[in-house]
Amino acid sequence: MPTDTPAPAAGKATTAPRKASDKSARTRAREFALQAIYQHLVGRNAAVDIDAFTRDLAGFHKADSVHFDALLHGCVAEAVALDALITPRLDRPMAELSPIEHGVLWIGAYEFQHCLDVPWRVVLNECIELAKSFGGTDGHKYVNGVLHQLASQLRPAEVAASPAPASRPSTRKPAP
Repeated sequence: MPTDTPAPAAGKATTAPRKASDKSARTRAREFALQAIYQHLVGRNAAVDIDAFTRDLAGFHKADSVHFDALLHGCVAEAVALDALITPRLDRPMAELSPIEHGVLWIGAYEFQHCLDVPWRVVLNECIELAKSFGGTDGHKYVNGVLHQLASQLRPAEVAASPAPASRPSTRKPAP
């Protein structure tokens, strides 16, 4: 079974962006799925046409094609239901979201519901990375906020069971 994130080398910080060669097959599948979903959202192209086109793109052979299929066809088929999950968590109308943010939110919501083998934090982190790579300047922050709320709704036991991320020690001096 493919992993979602490559293991960092011992003693190495993981803050540097991943090189293309370090990306997992599922990360690549998400990237291709986002590009395909974008075509659907913007061009209203049929999923089967987008699928055929995307499979011919350079590098697709390194992607998890089963995960790509699930994301593309699942998100398009469940578009209305996914939008119904996402919309109550937005601070603006859906029409004002960029197609990239919209697509990333579909992927995150879909994976939370249907890809239970992928931990919720991995889904969240992968979607944030997609938004950073393909979206606008602060789109990843918006995606993070919306998907974190969805994770709490769709995977409450898993979210409650996971420890809070370790906080960094404060360098600020206490007020006198």
